[in-house]
Order: sequence, then C-alpha cells, then structure tokens
Amino acid sequence: MSLPTNPGPAGDIRDKLIIGLDLPSVEEARAVVDRIGEAGTFYKIGYQLAYAGGFAFAQELIGQGKKVFLDLKLHDIGNTVEEGVRSVARLGATFLTVHAYPQTMRAAVVGKAGSSLKILAVTVLTSYDDNDLVEAGYAPVPAADLVARRAGQARDLGIDGIVCAATEAERVRAVVGSDRLIVTPGIRPSGADAGDQKRVVTPAEGIRLGADHLVVARPIVKAADPRAAVEAIVREISGIEA
Repeated sequence: MSLPTNPGPAGDIRDKLIIGLDLPSVEEARAVVDRIGEAGTFYKIGYQLAYAGGFAFAQELIGQGKKVFLDLKLHDIGNTVEEGVRSVARLGATFLTVHAYPQTMRAAVVGKAGSSLKILAVTVLTSYDDNDLVEAGYAPVPAADLVARRAGQARDLGIDGIVCAATEAERVRAVVGSDRLIVTPGIRPSGADAGDQKRVVTPAEGIRLGADHLVVARPIVKAADPRAAVEAIVREISGIEA
C-alpha cells in the first residue's frame, strides 16, 4: 500500500513517526528494520541497543538514508556533555536527547555547534507522575508545571526541541513557540497496552495536541507485522495532517 510522502513544508509524513528500536541486539533491530522496509524512515536508538552495538548500527541506518534519534539523555558536568555531544554530531544523527538541566543544555548547544544535529531536552520522563517527583525529592509540584518551566529554560538556551508527554504538548507549544520541535513518547495506538508509561495518548491525539514527532516502540517492534503497524500509524497521522 502506498503511503503519503509529501504533506507540504513538513516533508515526508513518515518522518513524523519515530520507531523506537527498544531491542536487545543489533540482529533483532536489523530484522525489524528489514521487515518495515520503506514504510519507516526514522528510528530511535536508546540505552538498550546503544550499548549492544547500536552506535555502529546507527551509522548503518544513516548510510541507508534513514534518520536516527539517539535517545541517550545525557547529563553530566558541562565539559563531559559538550565533548559527548560533539562526538555524537560526527555520527550524523538527526536528534540527540539531553536532560533539561540548564548547565547540561548550555554545554550541549556548544557541543553541537557547526553540525546539523538537533538537541532535544527531556523535561519530565513520561513514566513519572506527580507522586514520582515527590519521591525523587522535588517539592510538591505538578509534573506539567515542571515541564513548562524546563521548556522555557530550554527555549532561552537555544535548544532545538522538547521531549514531553503529548498531554503537555499544548502547554509546551505555548511556551516554546512554533519554531521549536515537540517530540512525544508515550504514544500508544488504540487498544495497545500502556506498559510502564503513565501519561499516554493515541497517535491521532498526539498530533492534535501539537506534537511534531511521535515515538512508538513496543506496539511496532513487538507486533506480529511491524510494517503493518507502522502503516496504520502513518495513515492515522495522515488523516490528522490532511
């Protein structure tokens, strides 16, 4: 089935779906990518795969014309973050995540200078709710309020985009404006298990709420037919974008 590839200025509609390769080995990830074929254009590599040969696999995907999101959530002293980002930029990845702490974000902006790499700041993990923030030592504050505060700091420091739950996308958009990206994990197609995510929405809801890119992992990579799962989500996104 032919999928729409030209929704206008945003480019290929398929790029709005980032497929999370949350798998334990490069062999398994490569098999999923092969099964998805041209239906998928953008892949996320996180800790699990990155530390199992995923950096070389990222270069392999980039060499095939795919886009790669390295979800490493960097957070360390400034110099370490700066040099780490500089190394990632040389790989040719499209996106890299850092935690939305001001010192970390400042260093990341310096490290990516002169490259096409876009830095995404992770505000509050989608597996966290208000009680988790209290348990982590934060004064009682709604997760949405902390997301908005960190989004404002990211905007002021020149970060390219924000990672937040789709349920906070509208508020984040009001903070960062139209020229910053919003990337939303915690996306689950209708009927899919929420798993360990606590703030989830469907693909259609994510786009309606203002997300530029949706990250979907388990509902695709664990599907009996990963390509069909991708195509269904892209069709859903296409209907909202039309």
